[in-house]
Amino acid sequence: MIPPNLMPFSSFGGEWEKYLEALYDIFERDIVNHDLQFRGTLVSARRHPEYDGKRFAFWHMISEGNVEDERLPDMRRCERLPQVRWIIENADTVDAIDIWEQTRGREKNWVLWYEEYYLVVLAQRSGFYLLKTAFCTDRNHRVRKFRKERDAYYAARP
Repeated sequence: MIPPNLMPFSSFGGEWEKYLEALYDIFERDIVNHDLQFRGTLVSARRHPEYDGKRFAFWHMISEGNVEDERLPDMRRCERLPQVRWIIENADTVDAIDIWEQTRGREKNWVLWYEEYYLVVLAQRSGFYLLKTAFCTDRNHRVRKFRKERDAYYAARP
């Protein structure tokens, strides 16, 4: 199985607004208005707080930064947005996607890591999953951290 093509900013002639709207159309089509499921359970995306009429989850998936109100667009995240649905729907059938459960405080997440480069995080809720974020793991320390976490999870399984 082959993931959807990347959607580079350059394909939109450097017009940010046009690119942003195309990205949001994909987000709505693939996540909001699609019966998106992970392991037979519905996946939802956080709506509030909205910014510029767009869901919180969308902004979190295309931008980076530690302070929510100061996050900046990340073109690597943006161009990979069309792959999020594919990763979620194919996590159990594509060998290039590693899956493990992660605990952060009291929250249980499922991590879906495609080719050790693009990571999707789903928070487990009662009766559904919440799509938290997706980002590139292009920094060596991040890759090492996630490899260690994944390997420990797999090693602990019988």
